[in-house]
Amino acid sequence: MEPTATFAASGEDAIARTIDLDDVLELSPNELEEYYDIARTVEEIRKGDYKRIALQFPDELLRDSVPVFRRLKARIGEDRELYVLADTSYGSCCVDEVAAQHVDADAMVHYGHACMSQTSRLPVIYVFGKKPVDPVDCAENFVQALTNSASERLQDTLLLRLDVAYSHRADAILENLRTALPSSMRVLHSPIPTMIYQTAKPVTIEHEVPSESDPTESQHEETYSNNCTILYVGGESLSLTNLLMTHASCEAYSYNPPTRTTRLESARTNKLLMRRYAVVQRARDADVFGILVGTLGVASYLPLISHLRKMLAKAQKKSYTISVGKLNPAKLANFLEIECFVLVACPENSLIEAKDFLRPIVTPYELEIALRAEQSWTGRYVLDFDKVLAEYSVHEEGECYGSPNRDDEDLDEPVFSLVTGKYRRAKRYGASAEQQLGDSSAVVLRNQDNAVAVLADSAAGQFLQGRTFRGLETRIGRDAPSILEQGRSGIARGYADDHRTQ
Repeated sequence: MEPTATFAASGEDAIARTIDLDDVLELSPNELEEYYDIARTVEEIRKGDYKRIALQFPDELLRDSVPVFRRLKARIGEDRELYVLADTSYGSCCVDEVAAQHVDADAMVHYGHACMSQTSRLPVIYVFGKKPVDPVDCAENFVQALTNSASERLQDTLLLRLDVAYSHRADAILENLRTALPSSMRVLHSPIPTMIYQTAKPVTIEHEVPSESDPTESQHEETYSNNCTILYVGGESLSLTNLLMTHASCEAYSYNPPTRTTRLESARTNKLLMRRYAVVQRARDADVFGILVGTLGVASYLPLISHLRKMLAKAQKKSYTISVGKLNPAKLANFLEIECFVLVACPENSLIEAKDFLRPIVTPYELEIALRAEQSWTGRYVLDFDKVLAEYSVHEEGECYGSPNRDDEDLDEPVFSLVTGKYRRAKRYGASAEQQLGDSSAVVLRNQDNAVAVLADSAAGQFLQGRTFRGLETRIGRDAPSILEQGRSGIARGYADDHRTQ
């Protein structure tokens, strides 16, 4: 799956494209009940006494939305309303709370693959689907791969991760792994929640099947996350790519249930990080940034946007906040004055590597690296909003992301670019820009032709002044107004003065 599959499609393509259903299971009525957890969904709706429920389906599962809707409607009672959400505002893996609020929903049911980002407004019932997987074969393949491994990075602590569609068999896979592996190896696994309640308390996690894993293991997973061997159950996906990026120091093996094969994934990690490092270097050369709003459902997206604005202003960069829905190259090409974009999206949709985009697109963590004074990167990678905000608060007092208030700073000092191999003069916005121009007035006249000079802190104004075509001139007071003329009358299929109607 291409990393840009979610965002790079145009609106016309979304209407005209065909959905590939080769991987979608053909389900009988009984299998439909089991696959979509109809009984559990009804139980959760009744338990929460929800009256208006939004059902969010991805494109590939829309064909099952009608039978699922009818089965739920027949069991929840006439006093409850169901609404099917078919077209999500951003990625289908995110809970579209904004669309749900349009119908005044008090709960949501999210179907299909989910990024499991923390929501902020509504309780969510997750129905991942239940794709088939053989726990015995999965455990045997992992054990065989670990036995044949000669890597020095292989650890005694194993971290089991699963694609959400296979999470219903996590306990069976975990049991088979512990049986087949030596007692010296420890297997950690954090169960995936199937229901999230929006309360003032921490997120409540419930499971349809009691987990046999040690309840304390999830508490220690963060401790071992960078000193373990990862076992991933699922095919190649954005989830796997993000897992490799955020655990670059770990050995990782993946098991693909449809093909029943296991392979070493760690070899891809260095190439992924090298490509991202190249994007970071391009961000270092940028002076005007566009903050792209790529989600409205992740809980911390508003504090993160405020954090990015503050950080860019501190580094004397200009920023614009833009909400364009699903991204595509044509949309972003309209903002030529912006030299680099920062995408605020869920972890699975944050990495945009398409070469079709005119400007580079970085993640919030990559932006922090680009703005640091020292050009160093350990390879550590963070996609979680809360972690990015927490780490910045630790470094904020040290001003490691720029020190615009230094008295000894030379504003004309050139900056060396690793991308072009040349020195460049960085543009500065804010207080230093006013010092350079010597005038902080909002608008001043450039000449007698009513051409307006640029704002002291306006990157768009400077870009406009550099263009050869700036739009039609108003020429107020120099051109006489035109005489009004009677236009056509009638309807479009045949106007009154159209000879074809006579």
